[in-house]
Amino acid sequence: MTTSQLRVSTPAAKGGRDKFLDVVRAGAILAVITQHWVMPVLSYSDGQLATGNALATPGWWAFTWLSQVMPLVFFAGGAANLISLRRAASSRAWLAGRIRRLLVPVLPLVAVWLVVPDLLQGMGIPPQPLQIAGSIAAQLLWFLSVYLLTVLVTPLMVAAHRRWGLKVPFVMAAAGVLVDVARFNDLGMIGYVNAVFVWVAVHQLGFHYVEGKLGELSRRAALGLSAAGFGVTALMVAFGPYPASMIGMPGAPVSNMSPPTVLLAFLAVGQIGLLLAFRPQLNALAAKPGFGSALSWIGARFMSVYLWHMPALIVVSGITVYGLHYATPAPGTLLWLVMVPMWFGACGAVLLGLLRLFARFEMQRDSVVVTARTPQLVLAGLLASGGLLGLAAHGFQPLSAGLVHGPVPWVVLTAAGFVLAGRQVPVTRFLGRAVAVVETAQLKKV
Repeated sequence: MTTSQLRVSTPAAKGGRDKFLDVVRAGAILAVITQHWVMPVLSYSDGQLATGNALATPGWWAFTWLSQVMPLVFFAGGAANLISLRRAASSRAWLAGRIRRLLVPVLPLVAVWLVVPDLLQGMGIPPQPLQIAGSIAAQLLWFLSVYLLTVLVTPLMVAAHRRWGLKVPFVMAAAGVLVDVARFNDLGMIGYVNAVFVWVAVHQLGFHYVEGKLGELSRRAALGLSAAGFGVTALMVAFGPYPASMIGMPGAPVSNMSPPTVLLAFLAVGQIGLLLAFRPQLNALAAKPGFGSALSWIGARFMSVYLWHMPALIVVSGITVYGLHYATPAPGTLLWLVMVPMWFGACGAVLLGLLRLFARFEMQRDSVVVTARTPQLVLAGLLASGGLLGLAAHGFQPLSAGLVHGPVPWVVLTAAGFVLAGRQVPVTRFLGRAVAVVETAQLKKV
């Protein structure tokens, strides 16, 4: 399939940037940061770091129906992938660029955290808080692992979208239901299959925003869609085995997130419909100069912000909780409400410092000539996805943990995927060499 075959039917795909998608992405990453910085309930004593989750406070699960925004990230990613695929010279060029663009921001994170655990261990940090820090720094890599898989199947899923339309996400959601049935009937590990069915189904909805009626809904229709999505979610919570919280809670026997349940697909419908209902207002907001500049700033650093906001939390927690023996006040109390803005300010300052150091890797843009073939690119994506998933599951541990239990095998897989994605030669250099070859040939003729 060539990109010229893709149909353009909605404003999202008619050239230029789609400001609505920019707002969705920026809002999603800010919601992720807010949730992750609000959640920790921490205290330290006698070499042990006690951890809790503020959102486990009774009744606070309701916030997660809006703060759990990973469905919106996959939705916006699907729309952006379709738009960029349509504009690419070929599916192969698009795939190579997407894989490398996703992996480049990860490289400095991995390099830093290969050193940090041993450094902290040498400073006398006890094993238990060190293990928690390494786990927190790596846990968000699960998203990149799954998202790489959605990127690999995007050309195929675009073809399926053009042939079968809405039947594709419906079938994947139905498959997700069957997986959940098996999961809740003593086949727990099969639940991880829904990391594909659920997130690819939501990713597919992004296609329907770009090339379908989803991007053309009236406010009434969008609100109806939102009500249906949230309504089904509520019914499944009330009468099914699904917990009310859309994120995993400490001590809970079942998590809607790890592995994902099909409930998140219906939550996605509710969230997407709600945002679509206010799309004109969001577009108007994005058109304001100050807000537009903020969107551009975040958009250029999206993956870096995502990857480094948890290390920022680790730095602040290490200084305050471990170093100064600060303990988080009880969530919801007046003292907690007073301290939250100060906590955010400290984490935000550290994050900005980290971005000054490491966001430059993501922001480098260079037109390239792709040298890797499609099978090699697919293998590269699979290797990198496996490596990132291994790091997310095992965390960054000291190198002294050994070859088997340490991070080295997963880092090697990720690095191998990056290398196999192909040597990409900047176009300027490529053209320079081409001109030199032509000039040499002409001189020989003379």
